[in-house]
Amino acid sequence: MQLTPDDREAIREELTRFGQSLHLSEDQKTKLRGAMEGAREKIELARKSHPGITKEEIKAKLKEARQPLREHLVHFLTPEQLTKWDAEVLKAKTFLGISAH
Repeated sequence: MQLTPDDREAIREELTRFGQSLHLSEDQKTKLRGAMEGAREKIELARKSHPGITKEEIKAKLKEARQPLREHLVHFLTPEQLTKWDAEVLKAKTFLGISAH
Protein backbone atom coordinates (compact mmCIF):
# COMPACT_ATOMS: atom_id res chain seq x y z
CA MET A 1 0.00 0.00 0.00
CA GLN A 2 1.63 3.20 -1.21
CA LEU A 3 0.61 6.73 -0.36
CA THR A 4 0.47 9.25 -3.16
CA PRO A 5 2.46 12.47 -2.83
CA ASP A 6 -0.85 14.28 -2.22
CA ASP A 7 -1.71 11.79 0.57
CA ARG A 8 1.68 12.32 2.17
CA GLU A 9 1.32 16.10 2.00
CA ALA A 10 -2.18 15.96 3.51
CA ILE A 11 -0.86 13.81 6.36
CA ARG A 12 2.11 16.14 6.89
CA GLU A 13 -0.19 19.17 7.01
CA GLU A 14 -2.52 17.47 9.48
CA LEU A 15 0.37 16.46 11.73
CA THR A 16 1.71 20.02 11.63
CA ARG A 17 -1.72 21.40 12.54
CA PHE A 18 -2.08 18.89 15.33
CA GLY A 19 1.43 19.55 16.64
CA GLN A 20 0.69 23.26 16.77
CA SER A 21 -2.53 22.64 18.71
CA LEU A 22 -0.56 20.81 21.40
CA HIS A 23 1.60 23.90 22.08
CA LEU A 24 4.73 21.79 22.44
CA SER A 25 7.96 23.13 23.89
CA GLU A 26 11.09 22.77 21.74
CA ASP A 27 12.20 19.83 23.91
CA GLN A 28 8.82 18.14 23.48
CA LYS A 29 8.97 18.70 19.70
CA THR A 30 12.36 17.02 19.56
CA LYS A 31 11.18 14.08 21.66
CA LEU A 32 7.97 13.70 19.66
CA ARG A 33 9.85 13.76 16.35
CA GLY A 34 12.14 11.01 17.64
CA ALA A 35 9.23 8.90 18.86
CA MET A 36 7.30 9.33 15.60
CA GLU A 37 10.38 8.55 13.53
CA GLY A 38 10.97 5.35 15.50
CA ALA A 39 7.38 4.24 14.91
CA ARG A 40 7.59 5.16 11.22
CA GLU A 41 10.82 3.19 10.83
CA LYS A 42 9.19 0.07 12.28
CA ILE A 43 6.30 0.36 9.82
CA GLU A 44 8.66 1.04 6.91
CA LEU A 45 10.83 -1.95 7.83
CA ALA A 46 7.76 -4.20 7.89
CA ARG A 47 6.66 -2.84 4.52
CA LYS A 48 10.09 -3.35 2.93
CA SER A 49 10.57 -6.82 4.34
CA HIS A 50 7.08 -7.83 3.14
CA PRO A 51 6.55 -6.18 -0.27
CA GLY A 52 3.12 -7.75 -0.70
CA ILE A 53 1.83 -6.57 2.68
CA THR A 54 -1.92 -6.07 2.75
CA LYS A 55 -3.89 -3.15 4.14
CA GLU A 56 -5.01 -5.34 7.06
CA GLU A 57 -1.41 -6.30 7.85
CA ILE A 58 -0.40 -2.63 7.77
CA LYS A 59 -3.22 -1.84 10.22
CA ALA A 60 -1.90 -4.57 12.53
CA LYS A 61 1.63 -3.12 12.34
CA LEU A 62 0.26 0.35 13.09
CA LYS A 63 -1.52 -1.05 16.12
CA GLU A 64 1.71 -2.70 17.30
CA ALA A 65 3.63 0.58 16.97
CA ARG A 66 0.94 2.70 18.62
CA GLN A 67 1.19 1.36 22.18
CA PRO A 68 4.97 1.81 22.63
CA LEU A 69 4.65 5.30 21.15
CA ARG A 70 1.86 6.21 23.59
CA GLU A 71 3.90 4.83 26.51
CA HIS A 72 6.83 7.01 25.44
CA LEU A 73 4.65 10.14 25.18
CA VAL A 74 3.53 9.80 28.80
CA HIS A 75 7.06 10.74 29.84
CA PHE A 76 7.11 14.19 28.26
CA LEU A 77 3.60 15.38 27.40
CA THR A 78 1.40 17.08 29.98
CA PRO A 79 -1.93 15.47 30.93
CA GLU A 80 -3.75 18.08 28.80
CA GLN A 81 -1.50 17.36 25.83
CA LEU A 82 -2.05 13.61 26.26
CA THR A 83 -5.82 14.13 26.26
CA LYS A 84 -5.56 16.09 22.99
CA TRP A 85 -3.20 13.45 21.58
CA ASP A 86 -5.61 10.63 22.42
CA ALA A 87 -8.55 12.50 20.87
CA GLU A 88 -6.62 13.11 17.64
CA VAL A 89 -5.45 9.49 17.49
CA LEU A 90 -9.06 8.36 17.85
CA LYS A 91 -10.10 10.65 14.98
CA ALA A 92 -7.27 9.29 12.84
CA LYS A 93 -8.23 5.69 13.62
CA THR A 94 -11.80 6.40 12.61
CA PHE A 95 -10.67 8.10 9.40
CA LEU A 96 -8.32 5.24 8.52
CA GLY A 97 -10.79 2.56 9.53
CA ILE A 98 -8.50 1.16 12.19
CA SER A 99 -10.02 -0.58 15.18
CA ALA A 100 -10.04 1.60 18.28
CA HIS A 101 -8.99 -1.37 20.44
